[in-house]
Amino acid sequence: MVTAPPRVSVVVPSYQNGAYIEATIRSVLAQTFTDFELVVADHGSSDRTWELLQQFTGDERVRLLTTEPGGGAERNWNRVTEQARGELVKLVCGDDLLEPSALERQVAAFDAHDEGVVLVASKRDLIDASGRHVLRNLGLGGLPTGRVPGPSAVRRTVLRGANVFGEPACVLMRRAVLERAGGWSGSPGFVIDQSTYCRVLLHGDLVTTPESLASFRISATQWSVRLAGEQARSVAELHRQLAQLAPGLLSSRDVAVGNAMAAVRAAQRRLVYLYLRRRMSPDS
Repeated sequence: MVTAPPRVSVVVPSYQNGAYIEATIRSVLAQTFTDFELVVADHGSSDRTWELLQQFTGDERVRLLTTEPGGGAERNWNRVTEQARGELVKLVCGDDLLEPSALERQVAAFDAHDEGVVLVASKRDLIDASGRHVLRNLGLGGLPTGRVPGPSAVRRTVLRGANVFGEPACVLMRRAVLERAGGWSGSPGFVIDQSTYCRVLLHGDLVTTPESLASFRISATQWSVRLAGEQARSVAELHRQLAQLAPGLLSSRDVAVGNAMAAVRAAQRRLVYLYLRRRMSPDS
């Protein structure tokens, strides 16, 4: 018997998330919005991630997959997203959390607008490895609440030198538009989420919601001094690509300002790493 596709697909690309994956999956299954599926693809984890996922096989909303090793985040993010059947798709990394009302509120934001809206983004909290809050209600970079033209949102993220839309758990997208934009793009490296959002928003508009609907976990596997510098270089490359992809959207001054801001953000990340490094282990 063929069942109708769900309205939403939540997809989780897991890798070495044994310390956190149970909490992540439970936060998805606890949603107040019920018309969704949960697809998890494990990318050859060598810890207990795959073993821990088996406890959820009895839930008819859950599908577990594996991804062959290699290809980095881009391979697993696209692998799990390509298995999605919903009209709308949300990617949640295997250590982040959703608020119970996340899907309900973001689906409602889509329903309040026409099909010209392609992406909904919300604020998020920052938590440490033990799940304790570090900061609350972050994100959106001063974007107004409500509908924002896609190109304007892209220019804002460039000028800020940072991903104003947030990590994937903060975002819900139209799956067909994500596919049209080429799926998750890992080039330039380290900004796969921001790069993908920008290409999606060249096809339509953004809606922002003011509440925090997700928690992004900082851990030793995500934050490092080396990564901060590489992210700044990746952001500068993204700005160059966007200027070529959408002629007239960005001036040379916009790109220069964005690149300078990206360097500032990199320095800030280094300071955050030094300050929080003791809270980046689940045993701390």
